[in-house]
Amino acid sequence: MTDTLSKAELMEAQKPIFRSGFVSIIGRPNVGKSTLLNAIVGEKIAITTSKPQTTRNRILGIKTLPTAQIVFIDTPGIHKPRHRLGEIMVKTAFDAYKEADIILLMVKPELPGPGDRFIIDAIKQINKDVLLIINKVDLVKKSALLPVIDEYKNLYPFKEIIPISALKGNGVSIVLDKIVQYLPEGPKYYSDDLITDQIERFMVAEIIREKVMALTEEEIPHCVAVNIEEMKERRREGEERIRVVYIRANIYIEKESQKGIIIGKGGGRLKDIATAARQDIEELLGTKLFLELWVKVKGHWRKDEKTLSVLGYI
Repeated sequence: MTDTLSKAELMEAQKPIFRSGFVSIIGRPNVGKSTLLNAIVGEKIAITTSKPQTTRNRILGIKTLPTAQIVFIDTPGIHKPRHRLGEIMVKTAFDAYKEADIILLMVKPELPGPGDRFIIDAIKQINKDVLLIINKVDLVKKSALLPVIDEYKNLYPFKEIIPISALKGNGVSIVLDKIVQYLPEGPKYYSDDLITDQIERFMVAEIIREKVMALTEEEIPHCVAVNIEEMKERRREGEERIRVVYIRANIYIEKESQKGIIIGKGGGRLKDIATAARQDIEELLGTKLFLELWVKVKGHWRKDEKTLSVLGYI
């Protein structure tokens, strides 16, 4: 037996360690979880609005680096539920951190409130590496940030506390570096070019919902759901080389009075929603698009198990 390593063995020993794992992004509504996920993967895979509780499903975002692959789980904001949909959203968020290797707790740059303390108490029940991400620090002075950091340090032994602005991209690279530092050694779960596990129909529905929420401002609360009724390719005669995707979608609200708000005077607002959604969907699919939107009333759909199942929340 010889102690001399072969060339192949030497090359193998010099290979950098590859790390991989699952990272759950949790926090209260409207702290910027989806904005951070989009900034990390480099493309928009989760909808973002200024309204809280925008994310309703667990969304996987994938970031592949030369020596690591990080699978992010973006979750709904943790809040006190007032209906069955809210209960499902909160359960989704808590389930996500239980299966993660690392937890990113996102908060605003302000002293922790009851909701933040509730989440931290839940984290104390599990044995995970937790990184505190203080988002939107561009909105406060540095002197105002110091007591916030001190208060959170007293609540939990976070592995890292990282101030960032997800919207501006400040500090995002630091978050990535620290995640890789705490990831375990592991295999590559997804191919290098994949950035999300979400299917096109889901992402199309989310884009439409985002535009409804953005263009109705405060007039429409979180009673909007979108269901893709039909999505298929159509080729017109003489246009064999032009791919056109036809999409028919229903926008559900809970009250008749909300229908007119979404449609607008002479159908103007619905047209604006369709135009804005079509631009993003064409970019997502890389093709021309014909989008047909219908607004329908489905009373108390957020409390109805059957409707929640049809819409993919259960």
